[in-house]
This record gives sequence, C-alpha cells and structure tokens, in this order.
Amino acid sequence: MYSDYIRNVAIIAHVDHGKTTLVDKLLYHSGMFRNEDLNKLQGGQHGLIMDSNPLERERGITILSKNCAINYTNADGNEYKINLIDTPGHADFGGEVERVLKMADGVMLLVDAFEGPMPQTRFVLGKAFEHKLKPIVIINKVDRVNSRPDNVVDEVFDLLVQLGADDEALDFPLIYASARDGWATDDLDNIKENDMQVIFDTIINRVPAPDVDVNAPLQMLVTNQEYSDYVGKIAIGRVFSGEMSEAQKVTVIDAEGLHTQQKVMQIHQFHGLGRKKVSMVQAGDICAISGLDPIEIGNTIACADNPSQLAVIPIDEPTMTMTFRINDGPMAGKDGKYITSRQIGERLEKELQQNVALRVEPGQSPEEYNVSGRGLMHLGILLENMRREGYEVCVGKPNVIIRKIDGIRHEPIELLAVDCPLDCQNAVMSLLGDRRSEIIKIDAKSGADDFVHMEFMIPSRGLFGLHTRMLNATQGRAIMHHTFEKYEPMRGSIPQRKAGVMIAMQPGPVTAYALDGLYDRGVFFIEPGEKVYEGQVVGEHCKDKDIPVNPVRGKQLTNVRSSGKDDAAKVRPARKLGLEAALEYIQEDELVEICPNSIRLRKRMLKEVDRKRLSRQAKK
Repeated sequence: MYSDYIRNVAIIAHVDHGKTTLVDKLLYHSGMFRNEDLNKLQGGQHGLIMDSNPLERERGITILSKNCAINYTNADGNEYKINLIDTPGHADFGGEVERVLKMADGVMLLVDAFEGPMPQTRFVLGKAFEHKLKPIVIINKVDRVNSRPDNVVDEVFDLLVQLGADDEALDFPLIYASARDGWATDDLDNIKENDMQVIFDTIINRVPAPDVDVNAPLQMLVTNQEYSDYVGKIAIGRVFSGEMSEAQKVTVIDAEGLHTQQKVMQIHQFHGLGRKKVSMVQAGDICAISGLDPIEIGNTIACADNPSQLAVIPIDEPTMTMTFRINDGPMAGKDGKYITSRQIGERLEKELQQNVALRVEPGQSPEEYNVSGRGLMHLGILLENMRREGYEVCVGKPNVIIRKIDGIRHEPIELLAVDCPLDCQNAVMSLLGDRRSEIIKIDAKSGADDFVHMEFMIPSRGLFGLHTRMLNATQGRAIMHHTFEKYEPMRGSIPQRKAGVMIAMQPGPVTAYALDGLYDRGVFFIEPGEKVYEGQVVGEHCKDKDIPVNPVRGKQLTNVRSSGKDDAAKVRPARKLGLEAALEYIQEDELVEICPNSIRLRKRMLKEVDRKRLSRQAKK
C-alpha cells in the first residue's frame, strides 16, 4: 500500500541545539542538492536552508514550522518518502508546535550533548506524548570539548519518566551526531565521516507508517496556511483517510461545524524543499491544496457525499497581553507607510489567519487593540515583522493575563532553568529571591564540575526585565530558559523598575554640549545629532524618580574668548535598547514607539503639565 512507504516525522529540540542544521545535512546527504550551492551549509553559517525567514536567520531560531520531503532508498531497494516537519524550539511559538504535531507519526528528539534537555524541550515533548508519538533520541554536538553524552542520555531518560512515557517510549533508539560536521552513529567507537545513514534507517524502522484507510471517505485536517497572489489561500495538512483529486468537489467544515461545498483547484506534494504538482494525493501523505476559500487552520476537508469532521486541534490560551495603538507622537508618519488604526487592524486580522495562538480584541478607544499571545517573544516577533513591513505602532507595557478560578485570582507560573558557574550562584539566587520565585531543584551539572543547574517556579510577571539584570549580575555567564507551566493563585507584589527616567523638555537635535552637562544624571538612550521631541524618554535617571531634562541645549556663542581652553565634551556611550528589551523596560505610563527605522521610548502624556495634572488626580 502507498502509505506503507511514507514516514511523517517531526523534529523537536530546544533553541540552538542544532535542529535546523541537522535537517539541512539530511537533505544534503539524501542527494537532493547536487545542483545547489552547498557552500552555505558549511560550518553552520547563517545559510540554513529551512530558516528561510530573515528574522530566523538573524536570531538563529526557528519561528515558523516548515515541511520538506526526502526520498530515500534503503538497503533492500525499497524507496521511501520521509516528510520532515521542522518545529519551533521556543515555548512562545507553542501554537505552531501543537498543530503540526498532528501531521506526524513519530518524533526525533534532538538534545545538546552539553546542555541536556531544557524546559522548552520538556514542553514540546509533552505535546508529542499527548499525540502518542514515540521518540528517536539524537544526542547532537558530541564533538564539543565539554560534551557529556552519557550524562545527557540519563537526563533524557529521567525526563521521559517524569512525562509519563510508557515502556515502549522509554526503549528509545539512541543516535550520537555532529550535525555541523555531517555524521551520525549509534556507536561512538565507530564514527564514519559524512555518513548519516543511521538516521534514515532508524526513521524507516522505528517510526510507524501512517495508520490510514484509503477506502474510507476523504478526511484532511488543515494545520497550516499560506497565501499566494495568484491562487489565493493555500491549505497545508495531512490526509487522514481516503484520497483527493484535482477538480474534486469537497466539503469544508469549520470549527463551528458549518459546511461549505467547494472545489479543489490544484494539489501539490512536498518534494525536497519545494513542491510538485500532482493529480491525486492519498491517505497518509502531507500536501498543499489551492482553490478553497473560505478555509482556516483547524478546518476539515471532507468528502462531499459523506462529510465527517476531524477533532479540532486544541490550542493553549495566551498568557500575556499588550495594547497596540496608532503612533500619535510628533514624528508620526515620517518613517513608516502604514500609520492608521484601520491599517494596523487589517494587519492583525491577517496575522490571525496563520498565528493560531494570537488573540485580538478592540481596545478602550477606536485607535487601540488588545493583542494577547504566548509570551514576550511571541508578540515581539509580530511587532518586528510589522516594523519591517513599514508599520508605525505604539505599544504599552506587557501584562500577564489573570484568570479567576473558583473566585480566586490566578496568574501564569513559569519553570525557569538557570545554568551558571558556581561563583555566580549567590548572585542568581539573590536576584530571584525578591521576585516571588520558589526554588525546586539545585545540583551540580553532571560532567561539568564548575557549573550549577537551578530550577525555579516563578510568576511570569517576575521575568520582565530579568534577562538584562541576570546578564549584568553574572557578567554574561548565566544561561536562562523558561517555559509556561501552570496557573497558580497570585503570589503578591513584585518590585518594578527602581530607576526613574529622563524626559526631554524641548524638541530638536541632541547636542553633545547638553549631554555633557547632564553627564552625572544617568545613562542616555540617545546620541548627539538624534532628533527628539517633548515627552520622549531619553535616558535612565540615577535616582528613583523621573526628571525633565533639555538634551537639545546649545552652547551660547559670544565674541569674548575664555581664559582657558574649553574642555572636550564628555558623552557616555548610549545604551541602545532592542525591541523586546524596550518592552520589558517601560512602565504603565510609558509607550514604546516602534517605527521601521527607529525604536523610541515615550511617556503616554507628552506634556509635563498633563502628567502633573494626572498625578494630582491619582493622589485624590
């Protein structure tokens, strides 16, 4: 049967454990790139084939799940089609993970030979077990100087036991690999250079073929969606039963159970990194369908005569929300192309079609939208994409979503894992002590004598601004990762930003003379020559209250010479905040102004007289 020669396998791993590099090398060793320029695959450069999004290449993470297909002939001469599903490794993109795992029949669990399984590995692996998927464990980067593969295998086994894996899943096949150098083996004493055949053979032998019925009525679940200017919406998913042909009439069933009769225009199967047009697709395969509209992620494409719906994919609810609003500052419209609330709303509606973990609701005024997502990176990636597309938007302070359970307010709690040198342990624990965290595990990292591994349960609120302070407290030597764990009753107040800010009093270009005069007041976010406006946050004050400053003041020129030579102006290097760092930094009365070529901090009320009036009203 056709489906007997198909293997659908997802790859799950923590951020930067080498997942996308491994996919590149598997594609390379399959012989599907003979006419391609393979230089970009060498040395793990930012030429990773599967990371096609510019943001993915810049950050070195996978944001969007992607499919590719490899044709592989085993030693018996049988040709198999392996559908590889590259999944995001960050918990903030869990919505991508949850829907694409529905297409898989097995998973490859990739773990770094030094770091071992991390919290986000645990998150994605837990989702895989919910779908009854069995793992193939690959210990990657075993060629690293400080690798500890044997200890990491024990940690993976312990993790599977904690997640409630059955005996069959615990008897996992084990492969050691160096994805960067392009080799894999099941025996570290027998390494063959440029040989990854053991991975292909293990997939063929240990991942089950799709359990499908070709003769049953058609059922296909839409798990991803694209858009083409030529054919409109393209639905991507797996055919669970029956078969589908070009020009066939089908019934599309949405999440509410509404049936619409439609007609399939084109069918494409995945082939290598691309797709090829076919006249028919059978149960067990993954394909892309065009010509269907309306169609959304989670819809079922069913037989027109005997339609039946597949179970809708459950998606975890968002844990964080923030306000998107139009840019109404003095520099609005000077940088971006899309600045109206209607254009911002249309862009968010478009994002909702693909980003299933996102929620958008109207705000307090027509210019505002309340946007909810899985975490700061989830919303930060959306804002970064909008910025690059030419949108101008102002964003308020991110807040966690509070739920009422049995009349008691509950907040999201995250599992935070910190790996740091032993001499940084006290700094880490004192930093987390006042953030309502609860330590649940602390031990020396096996195989690494000078490193300690700590795990905490911490409210999501406590993570705001933690990353920068953690790096400062440990001189950049601590590695921290976190993932959402559960909701718990509120844990009380958490200290906010201790320092005040400096606010520009006058508009105009910044002068070095003015910054020199304010040298002792704190750290600036601006440089000489930049244009600022009244109400813009230009720096961090060295004390705990906000002060107005004049960074545009020029030197008074006279015809009287000074008796001594003028001292050179002292200007401290500016602290440039990235988008996510700026979102963590601001308070409730501040906004981040995000434009295509700049990111600024500002007060909600630009004029000082308005801020004072609001402060007096709040005290009353």
